[in-house]
Amino acid sequence: MEEIKSLWGKVLTKLELKVSTVSFELWIKTITLLDYKENKTLILVASSKTAKNQLIKNHTGLLKEAISEIFGDDSDFQILDADEKEVYLKNLNPSQLNQSNILNKQEDKPVFNQKYTFENFVVGKSNQFVYAGARAVAENPGKRFNPLFIYGGVGLGKTHLLHAIGNYSTLHFPDLKIKYVTCEKFTNDYIESMLSKREESKVEFREKYRKLDILMVDDIQFLSKKDSTQEEFFHTFNDLYQNSKQIILSSDRPPKDIATLAERLESRFASGLIQDIQLPDFETRIAILRKKAQQERYFIDDEVIEFIAEKIDTNIREMEGFLSKVHFFATLLGKKTAGLDEAREAFKEKLDTSRENLTIDLIIDKVCNYFNISKTDIIGKKKSKEIVEPRMIAVYLVSELLDMPLISIGKHFGGRDHTTIIHARDKLTQQVKVNPTTKTIIAELKSLIISN
Repeated sequence: MEEIKSLWGKVLTKLELKVSTVSFELWIKTITLLDYKENKTLILVASSKTAKNQLIKNHTGLLKEAISEIFGDDSDFQILDADEKEVYLKNLNPSQLNQSNILNKQEDKPVFNQKYTFENFVVGKSNQFVYAGARAVAENPGKRFNPLFIYGGVGLGKTHLLHAIGNYSTLHFPDLKIKYVTCEKFTNDYIESMLSKREESKVEFREKYRKLDILMVDDIQFLSKKDSTQEEFFHTFNDLYQNSKQIILSSDRPPKDIATLAERLESRFASGLIQDIQLPDFETRIAILRKKAQQERYFIDDEVIEFIAEKIDTNIREMEGFLSKVHFFATLLGKKTAGLDEAREAFKEKLDTSRENLTIDLIIDKVCNYFNISKTDIIGKKKSKEIVEPRMIAVYLVSELLDMPLISIGKHFGGRDHTTIIHARDKLTQQVKVNPTTKTIIAELKSLIISN
């Protein structure tokens, strides 16, 4: 079973390089492997019905390709939601159930990416303080900096640090009960416990999350607008904190900027250590790429490393994926060392395909997902700060990325006239020049949109 689990981990690693960061974090990373049948069929469980639908609709081909590559060409898979999982387990005979339970129980055991360690984390000016905080928490869980709240843009290393804490704690404190989940997983577990007809479900849920020594929740910003889940997380947080158990949270923004977050939760999130990961500078990006090449045993010219570090500056994960693509191109050509020709060819492909399917609806959808607001709100008449700012950013991005008349843009944003669109565009243009946070948000959204 450990071997099968390890192979599934390799499938996830391959998929991480082939899909957008948002798709991987929301839909693919949350898949659990329930069973591996004799006919080489993997039984997978999605984190929710929505996740299952997204996987089937958008990622079936990539899943099939990655699974075939790792498990063999004759492998297949089936995706279940939580209800279908229960039916599946009930239909197994005792010997099969025994086998499946071994895989099923892995869901509650911490599984950390062995590549994500403190030793493999490249420290620079942009992340030295958050690294020091994470290291201190790992060495003294529950005693210093509780909670630890890490925030920063997509692909800058938040998940790496959470896994590094998990790997360190597992090695040095093997008796500790550690749980790492995404906010989506916590929410789905809570909803399942509420909808279950079994009376024990609510008790089991609370014991699952409150009998821990370390709880790590990734992407906590997705608690936004989930009132009942916030209420449950508030009590979970209090229970752990009062018992000196370590809480570690990650987000793409600080607590005060998470829309509709209950004031008492915001207060608790801010009561420990809050550290941000900033965009890495040029030297740090070079160090990260060299580290990646060393780990993967890629032979890459130094000028290629510098080329990639110049071209991609907002997302470490995308930068590392691009490095892998350059190595792949060199391998196809039978070259031992990747040079600038391969780098330029790979980047040309990125430029040629990045804007092929770009539409105003895609841009608006990406902005809505990023800020966790609805499309109705962003094109509507609401004037609250949490709606107005994303609306202006969406207008700015549309005018930047698409060759579209201002009047047409206005029609897509609820029939606004062109002077309103000009005002929003010009105001954001100025903010990008003087406000580093706005500049980072725009850079991250451009990366998400173009890499779609």
